[in-house]
Parts: sequence; structure tokens; C-alpha cells
Amino acid sequence: MLVHLWGPRKIISFLGCSVQLFIFLFLGTTECVLLTVMAFDRYVAVCQPLHYATIIHPRLCRQLAAVAWVMGLVQSAVQTPPTLRLPFCPHRQIDDFVCEVPSLIQLSCGDTTYNEIQLAVSSVIFLVMPLTLILISYGAIARVVLRINSAVAWRKALGTCSYHLIVVTLFYSLVIAVYLQPKNPYAQKRGKFFGLFYAVGTPLLNPLIYTLRNKEVKRALRRLLGKDRDSRKN
Repeated sequence: MLVHLWGPRKIISFLGCSVQLFIFLFLGTTECVLLTVMAFDRYVAVCQPLHYATIIHPRLCRQLAAVAWVMGLVQSAVQTPPTLRLPFCPHRQIDDFVCEVPSLIQLSCGDTTYNEIQLAVSSVIFLVMPLTLILISYGAIARVVLRINSAVAWRKALGTCSYHLIVVTLFYSLVIAVYLQPKNPYAQKRGKFFGLFYAVGTPLLNPLIYTLRNKEVKRALRRLLGKDRDSRKN
């Protein structure tokens, strides 16, 4: 996708579009499930701290990670073939930056009822339901945190949840703008740019957001900023 955005040639083969669509759905669905698993992890860490090591043991972590990847693979394998079998219009011009389900449905000149129903059902299962579970987890966390009188415990709870909350807000606001948008030209045009940021911006920001929790990364960043200030003074 970045190659096509950077270069003058804006053409992608049918095979390339198929691979792009499959990977896009696979990784997007996996991230939805992983963010829900991480919300459960935060819930146990804040609400059941004494039982955390017993509940969130390595075997459960491996099982939850495997479930996330398998669900992503199944969702992509189920939704990609019907989307690619659509009767596309002769001009074959995708009004988007990447091959994804809404833009390919829009490109079709045939009946897309089945595909739209499939998209709606998958959006409810892999967007609305995970987001609901995340909100329930953070609702329980908020009730526990509001009963805490210690400033240290407040900061610890905030440090546990803040980075995940940032990623959840960024990810779901963009995904909802792309996959749950109303059917009008303005919303579709806006969704196209949200989709670009979702495809490029979120993967770039995620490592930065999560690594800021690491004390060594924080120390290295402070040293780097300190050297920059010293060099400016000199």
C-alpha cells in the first residue's frame, strides 16, 4: 500500500489486492480480540491483584493469544472469498487507499446484499462485542479505583491502564469510522482517510505507546532529550 501511495503507478493486481485484503482482515480482527484480552488482563491486575499470578498464568496467556490469532484467521478466510467473488464494475477503480471490504463492495456492480449482511454481522461480532467487553472491564476498574484513597495506588492503576486505553480509543474510533459509517458520499470520503490512518498511523504509534511503559525506554528517552538540550546550549 505504501509503495502505491509513494510511487506514480496506482495499479494493483487482483492477486495483490486479494493478499492485501486477507492480511488486512486477519490482522485487524486479531487486534480486536487481543485488545479485549488485554482489557481482561487490566481488570484482573486492578480488581484482583492478589490473584493475578494465579489467574493470568503463562498457559492461559498462550491460549488467549492462540484464540486471537485463530479467530483472525477464520474471520479473514470466511469474509475474503465472498468479497473477491463480487462482480466488479468494468472500470475497476477502487475509491480507497487499500483493498478492504467496504471499498470492494462499493466497486461491485451486482447485488451486494449478502456481503453487506456479512460485513454487518462480522462488525457486530468483532467490533461491537469486543468494545462492549472492554467498556465493561473498564467500568469495573473505575468502580474499584474510585474507592481507593491512596494517591500511589491511583498512579499505579493509571499507569496500568492508560496506555491500553489510548490504543483502544485510537484503534476503535478509526475502525468504527471505516466499518460502521452511514451510506453517504461524505461519510465514505471521510472513512477513506480514517482508513489510511488506521492502516498506517496506528501500527506506527502502537510500539511507541506501549514501549513508553518500559523504564529503560523512558531513561533512554530522557538521556536523548538531555543530550539535545546540552547540544543546543553549547
